[in-house]
Amino acid sequence: MKRALSLIPIVLMAGCVAGPNYRVPKDAMVQRPDIAEPFLGQKDAGVTQQELPPHWWRLYENPRLDSYVEEALSANTDLRVAEANLRRASAVVKEAEAGRTISATVSGQALGARPHGPDGALPGTFSYALGFDAAYSPDLAGSLRRGIEAASVQAEAAVAARDQVRVVVAAGVTRSYARICAANMSLAAARRVAEIQHATLDVAERLARGGRGTRFDMDRARAAAYSADAAVPDLLAERRAALFELAALMGRPPADYPREAETCSIIPTVSRAIPSGDGAMLLRRRPDIRVAERSLAAAIASIGVAEAELYPSVSFGASGGTAASTGHLLAPSSFGFSLGPLLSWSFPNRQLVRARIAQAGADADAELARFDGTVLLALQQTETALSSYARARDRFKDLQSAAEAAGKASADAEKLQRFGRVPFLDLLTAQAAYAEAQTSQSAARTVLVDRQIDLFLALGGGWE
Repeated sequence: MKRALSLIPIVLMAGCVAGPNYRVPKDAMVQRPDIAEPFLGQKDAGVTQQELPPHWWRLYENPRLDSYVEEALSANTDLRVAEANLRRASAVVKEAEAGRTISATVSGQALGARPHGPDGALPGTFSYALGFDAAYSPDLAGSLRRGIEAASVQAEAAVAARDQVRVVVAAGVTRSYARICAANMSLAAARRVAEIQHATLDVAERLARGGRGTRFDMDRARAAAYSADAAVPDLLAERRAALFELAALMGRPPADYPREAETCSIIPTVSRAIPSGDGAMLLRRRPDIRVAERSLAAAIASIGVAEAELYPSVSFGASGGTAASTGHLLAPSSFGFSLGPLLSWSFPNRQLVRARIAQAGADADAELARFDGTVLLALQQTETALSSYARARDRFKDLQSAAEAAGKASADAEKLQRFGRVPFLDLLTAQAAYAEAQTSQSAARTVLVDRQIDLFLALGGGWE
């Protein structure tokens, strides 16, 4: 008890702030020097160590895509939710700051009484009272300051959460538009394959009727033609789904999808090496890391809020008013006032307060672990995206070479058939192989752009 009472003058004189001041812990994952190094997969992926530009989708140099992203960033429903959450967090900060102001109340009262005696009602009496109270807490223990600090960093976390939604929306729009263009390219290639396979079927049927072909050749050609036809509906459905997805991301109903996107036939391509930065740039750029770090700061500030309950709270108050019967309401003798500090200390609840401090400390430990986990996840996602992008580049190059070889074979077959050195069926087979190689190349390009967008998403750009 004596030790507790000895704290009173210290708090009153020094005006200290309870709880620890926030610093990124020394054992936090972001403090490790190897975290800030270049990524392991940069060399294989063919990316540069330059900083990722704020609006990474402009690397595709596609004005139509730029306009879609900008519209989505202003109308997307998830972003509207994030903006509302940010406004709420800002209002919570103002609510916490309001605790520093003087609070005042005004009261009024009127009473009337008319007693009854044996001979009837007696003369009535009326009295009036007006009062004014004001109070101010100097927050000597720092409970309000820690509360404002916690609310402020939570508002900063809400900003970062909004920025994270922007990253996801920009990547979603780019991915949807790329899939629309890829579906159109695949449709053109699939229809070309179907056209060649039907031409092959026509030749096989003519040869069979002329006795120079077999039923086996005709059935095989018919199966190939039907299989080629079957590839078209799936591509049409894929394109329609991507159009609807793009409309939703832009805050539009499905029927209002951008019609000009429906005819896109060239997949967006980055013409230069992708700038990815390094680990240090990633830690500064990824909004989810900022969310985790600000949440840790809020948790540590909450320790101070809980710890401040151990110390006495002081408030200064003043009150005044008048109370009198009718006719004497404003008489000098009816006025009165009081002024002075009020000291309160919830000593009986110290065990409860200690439990709350322990809870706040455990919450801070959990937030630190979550912060470390977010950093590790960001690095893992980036390295995985770099590796996947590198493999997709290799696969696309191989299929590009295969398509070039198939194209040469098709051209050679056409020359040979023109001079009668190969049958027409062989020409059609070579042309079908070339068309299928182009289809595979188109699909590989789609995967490459998809992995490219995964990389941009992992790098966390697009919110600055």
